[in-house]
Amino acid sequence: MATCPSPQLTRRRSPDHQHERWEIYFGDIRAGVISVRSGNPRDTDLWEWCCGFYPGSHPGECSGGTAATFDQARADFEAAWRLFLANRTEADFQAWRDHKAWTAEKYRRFDRGERMPHDWRPGQ
Repeated sequence: MATCPSPQLTRRRSPDHQHERWEIYFGDIRAGVISVRSGNPRDTDLWEWCCGFYPGSHPGECSGGTAATFDQARADFEAAWRLFLANRTEADFQAWRDHKAWTAEKYRRFDRGERMPHDWRPGQ
């Protein structure tokens, strides 16, 4: 029986931020970010990273840190992602997708001056 390959981490530069910021994706799931820190003293780490997603995880399961270089931040992120991913189920990923769909529908309806039905579920 053939198995489907697992999605790889990919990164996309965020055009919406003044400082360099990379959004990290695992397939269609935003897994975290790596970005230049702003407002920090010059003698501190330049880069920061955040790993994990919610909903689909529990408090304390997402992690983050700082690094002197982008390459070190990426390596630290990848190590944290391996730990985070090892504790995920397909239901966790679906919870994130459902929330994303609900949020998108909510804003579409708000833009039209409508309210969300109390019983709306993704896929309806």
